[in-house]
Amino acid sequence: MAFPNANEIESILNELKDAEPTLVIDYKEASYSDVLKYKLCQEFVKLLKEEKISQAELSRRLGVDKAVVNKIILHRIEHFTIDRLVDLYSSLRPLSIKLETS
Repeated sequence: MAFPNANEIESILNELKDAEPTLVIDYKEASYSDVLKYKLCQEFVKLLKEEKISQAELSRRLGVDKAVVNKIILHRIEHFTIDRLVDLYSSLRPLSIKLETS
């Protein structure tokens, strides 16, 4: 695989220009519930990669609109409750949660 030429790089940058970035949280500053929601969203991303399916296919399997899946994949945790994310994920795969205290 060769390094992309200038035109290919320009094309890729143009595509990414208007793309919405994935939310990143600071684990030290975020609330416990936000960290849990964030980690649940990461599980959906792992599922997409492991099963090599599209967001459209995932939305079909979950029975939700594609916009909902897009918000999950982009870690837009403010749109979801922990219950909602757990229920959606566990409809596809068993979910095991380990709680630790410090």
